Amino acid sequence: MFYEKLNKLKEKIIEQGNLVESMIEKSIRGLINKDKALLLEVIQIDEPRTNEAEIEIDEMCINLIARFQPTAQDLRTIIMILKMNNDLERIADMAENISESALFLIERPMVKPLIDLPKMAEETMRMLKDSIDSFIKNDPKLAKSVCERDDVVDAYRDQILRELVTYMISDPTTIERALHLERISRNLERIADLATNIGEDVIYIVEGKVIKHGRYKEGEGA
Repeated sequence: MFYEKLNKLKEKIIEQGNLVESMIEKSIRGLINKDKALLLEVIQIDEPRTNEAEIEIDEMCINLIARFQPTAQDLRTIIMILKMNNDLERIADMAENISESALFLIERPMVKPLIDLPKMAEETMRMLKDSIDSFIKNDPKLAKSVCERDDVVDAYRDQILRELVTYMISDPTTIERALHLERISRNLERIADLATNIGEDVIYIVEGKVIKHGRYKEGEGA
């Protein structure tokens, strides 16, 4: 009974992850293709769905803990799903932020060609997908690769910011549009950070090792 319910919980968090992944993809595609309907779909349909799912998953986790009092790895798995659920809901909010800025931008001339931003988005989406896959497969190697790639996304953010500052200095009329592009890159960076958090949690679940904040130590039990 316990493992049947735990498997249903895992299925639910995977569904949430897939929904959030699609939100990021649609927000960037909507920006590139100037697709207002797609951006509104993220804001008006997808984001409310993630809020409802977050509440349902939280309740499932709490009920499992209260009813079965799991220990060791089973307890760590449920606690990780609780944290992952919160991270995914925050990522959904960031996809909504991206869509809001994209709605502003598609109605106006672009400050610059979109070159680095789509690349940054692709890497961020890969990190999120791999972090969720590492959880599904209990794959600490894949989880570690997610953590290592966070620097790649940070580098894209720095490059985009440097270019936008140059545009804003040379032409003050670009400031508002540039700030929306910066907001998009900032939200992508934060999504990558949350994907890294998921990867770190997978490593802890599978190996019992903590790598947060530069630390790497054994957990207290299997």
